[in-house]
Amino acid sequence: MRLLILAAFLTLPVAANAQPADSSTYAIIPRPVVLTPQRGAFTLTARTAVHADPAFMSVARRFARDVANPTGFDLAVTRRTATGSAAPGGIVLVRMPALAPEAYTLDVSPRGVVVAASAPAGAFYGLETLKQLLPAAIYREAPLGNTVWRAAAVHVEDAPRFAWRGAHLDVARHFEPKEFVKKYIDLLARHKMNRFHWHLTEDQGWRIEILKYPRLTTVGSCREQTLVGPYITNPKPGNFDGKRHCGFYTQDDVREVVAYAADRMITVIPEIEMPGHAQAAIHAYPQLSSRPDSSPGVLQVWGVSDFILNPTDSTVAFMQDVLTEVLALFPGPYIHIGGDEAGKAQWKANPQIQARIKALGLKDEHEMQSWFIRQMDTFLTARGRRLIGWDEILEGGLAENATVMSWRGMDGGIAAAKANHDVVMAPGSHTYFDHYQSRDKTKEPLAIGGFTPLDTVYAFEPVPPQLTAAEAKHVLGAQAQLWTEYMPNAKHVEYMAYPRMVALSEVLWSAKGRRDYADFSTRLPAHLARLDALDVNYRKQ
Repeated sequence: MRLLILAAFLTLPVAANAQPADSSTYAIIPRPVVLTPQRGAFTLTARTAVHADPAFMSVARRFARDVANPTGFDLAVTRRTATGSAAPGGIVLVRMPALAPEAYTLDVSPRGVVVAASAPAGAFYGLETLKQLLPAAIYREAPLGNTVWRAAAVHVEDAPRFAWRGAHLDVARHFEPKEFVKKYIDLLARHKMNRFHWHLTEDQGWRIEILKYPRLTTVGSCREQTLVGPYITNPKPGNFDGKRHCGFYTQDDVREVVAYAADRMITVIPEIEMPGHAQAAIHAYPQLSSRPDSSPGVLQVWGVSDFILNPTDSTVAFMQDVLTEVLALFPGPYIHIGGDEAGKAQWKANPQIQARIKALGLKDEHEMQSWFIRQMDTFLTARGRRLIGWDEILEGGLAENATVMSWRGMDGGIAAAKANHDVVMAPGSHTYFDHYQSRDKTKEPLAIGGFTPLDTVYAFEPVPPQLTAAEAKHVLGAQAQLWTEYMPNAKHVEYMAYPRMVALSEVLWSAKGRRDYADFSTRLPAHLARLDALDVNYRKQ
C-alpha cells in the first residue's frame, strides 16, 4: 500500500544556511516530499569514489556505469564498512533500516553526497534524484568534454505516495523490438516508476514464445496485413498496407527484459488475454474456438473480435499450461489475464456452451466468464501468485483473490475496493496515452480518439472521494496505458507517452499536497532537456 515517510527522516540535521527553493536549479521530477536548498554545490570528478553499504553495491555499480559514458569518469566503487559520513568529494550510500523500502534521504554538500535508505530501491531513487541535480548531459551516452558536473547542495526527504506506479505497453497491435522495450523500461526508472505492464497477446498477434504450444508464435505472431488509417467497419482491400506484420519474444528475450527491469527496481507484469482478445491464439489452435466451423486468421483490423475462447476443460488446461510457462519467466507476484471486452455472441449461439452453462449451474454468459476467470485465479493462487484483470472481471462475480484494474472510469475500482479487493486505477479519462494531446487533430498524428492533454494527466487523483479511509488502502496506485493500434513504431510510442508520463510520475510519487501544476510547469523545461539527452521523441509543449 502507500509508503509513508518515517520519523527517522527528521533525525538528519538541516543546515541553518538553507536557501529558498529555485525551480530551475532544483528541477526534480517527481517532486520530493521535502526539499531544502543549501549553500554551495558538489562537483563530480574523476577522483570521486562511491562508498556503498554491502546491500547497495549493485546500485552503486549501476550509478557508476550510468555516469561513465557522459563524463568519461571510471568512478571507484567500494564497500562501505565504517559508520562515518561522506569522505571529502565522495558519494556514500548508507543503510537506514527505519526507512520504508522505497524511501530515501539525500544530502548534497560541497564535501560530498550521502544517500540513506533501507533497501536497494530507496538507494536507487536517491541516486536518480542526484542525477537530476547534475547537468542534463549526464543522461547522454557519449562523453561530453569541458563539462563541469556540478550538483546544487540540497537536503531531500522522499518516499512515494503509491506502491503501484506503472505504465502499460501494447506490443501485440504493433510489435516493438526488445531494445525499445528496454529503453521504455529505462525511462520509467528515470521517473521512479516501478511497474511495467507488458501486453503480450491480442487478436492481432501473439508475442511470447510458449514451448509447449509453438504454433502460438509460428502461426499466431503474424498477420498478413494491417489496416491503414482510422478504423472502419467494412474495409476494402485498398484500406490495408499489404505488408505482413510479425514479431515475438523468445523466452530468453523475456528473461533478459525481466532482469533488465529488476536491475532498475521495476517489476514486469505480463498480460495473457483471456477469454476474449484471443483470435490469434484461436487461429493457431482452432480447438480453442467457440465457433469451430470458422477459421478466423490473425485479425488485420482494430476493434474487438467476436472470437472468444471456448470455456471447456481442455481450454482451461491449455491456458493453464501457458500460464505455467509464464510463471517460470516472470517472478513478480501479479499475472494479468485481461478479461476485458469479451463478446459473448459466440457463447450465446453455441448449444454446447449453453449446455455447459446449465450444467455448471450458472445464470448466464457473464457468470460463465466469471467461472473461467476463477479457474485461473485458483491456479495462480495455488502457486503463490495473484490474478489481476480489467474491470470486466467484476461482471458475473469477482474471483476471490483478484485485483481489479479499473479502465472504464473509476466505478469498477470503487466497487472492488468496497468489496475489499485491491485496485489499480487506469481510467481512460486520465491515463490513456493513445488519446490526442491537442484538440486540433490536424496537427497531431492519427490517434484512436479522445483528448488527454498534459494538465488533465496532472490533475488525476487516483483515490476517489467515495472511498472511506479503510477502503482507500486498497488503491495500490495507477498506471498509464499505451495501446498501439495507431503507433506503428517506437518514436511514435515515445511521442504519445512523453511528456504525459512525466506528469503521471509526479501524480503517483509525490504527496498530494505537494502537487502544483504551475510549479511542475516551471520544472518541466529542465526535465525536457533530460529527455533530449535520452533521445526521447516527446511532444513539444
